[in-house]
Amino acid sequence: MKIAYVINSVEGGGAASPVPAITRVMRDAGHHVEVFALTRRDGLAVEPMHNAGLTVHIRPGARKDHGAALYWLNRQMRAYRPDVLWTSLSRATLLGQIVGQWRHVPVVSWQHSARLKPFNAFLLRRFKNKSALWVADSSCVAEQTRQTLGITPEHLVEWPIFRADASFPTASPWQPGTTVRIGALGRLHPVKGYDILCAAIARLQSCTDLPPFEVLIAGEGEERAKLEGLIAKGNLPVRILGHVKNPSGFLAHLHLYVQPSLWEGFCLAAHEAMLAALPVVASRAGEMPSTITPQTGRIVPPQNVEALTSALHDLLQHPEHLADMGLRARNTVLDRFGAKRFDQTGRAILARVERIVASHRQ
Repeated sequence: MKIAYVINSVEGGGAASPVPAITRVMRDAGHHVEVFALTRRDGLAVEPMHNAGLTVHIRPGARKDHGAALYWLNRQMRAYRPDVLWTSLSRATLLGQIVGQWRHVPVVSWQHSARLKPFNAFLLRRFKNKSALWVADSSCVAEQTRQTLGITPEHLVEWPIFRADASFPTASPWQPGTTVRIGALGRLHPVKGYDILCAAIARLQSCTDLPPFEVLIAGEGEERAKLEGLIAKGNLPVRILGHVKNPSGFLAHLHLYVQPSLWEGFCLAAHEAMLAALPVVASRAGEMPSTITPQTGRIVPPQNVEALTSALHDLLQHPEHLADMGLRARNTVLDRFGAKRFDQTGRAILARVERIVASHRQ
């Protein structure tokens, strides 16, 4: 099959980051895949896609010029002539559904978000039958898709977007007398809850029963100025590193990972941290409560400074236990999201898509 993989943007993180792993399964199965992005935004996902050998077409437009984006996508599909449009996130899906009808090509649509904007949910419900198959990236998104969009089980499958490879580097254990390094990985956006993290760190600074610690945030985005102001005002032991090209190397430098998001879908970063043998303190959001246990980290309510402070304090009191918790976290994700299972799931879904394409041609 010729697959047109249509995404909202090539922004770093989010739904764009697993594209190389997903499309590798497609290409290993003998299919031809090219990526079509409706806008660039920060463009940080382009290099990993190129390194994976993908051809990436990027429209030079904005986030809300939907008419121009629709006609650009139609022109691209007229030239590429795909057998199937595989869309990701609401804008790409809604425009892809229209172009699929225009070009008489079936559409397969990812669902990555466990919290849709009301208007997007309304449109997706209305046009849900325009996609021949829906693919949820996690169990929590599958449940949300069933409830919010009313997708029936025969039109919904799950393919967790995390490919846990056992070769992923692991973090070195904390050594007595050294600083405990706490990390967070992701764009500097309000949804990530870094302001809540800063408030928790401000409280922890007054605790006299903790070892020295610092917080490293790897990411870039619109919240940088606000967060830098909070850090300066409180003289917090927090550093913003900006975008990192090598997330695995960043994670391997840590002893503890924190994900204080307001909401999430799968949350690839938190699961990568577990793969790096790090315990994770995370919000009760998205897939994380299904993966993180008291043996591998802590789950706290979103936007709850007191609960986040308490969880971090609990783990920082005994940094000698972090490495063992991290190894249990790594084993958990290797068992649930291992590379073999990821590839097998993808191949089974692709076989189903092949049948959809064959039926569409008849």
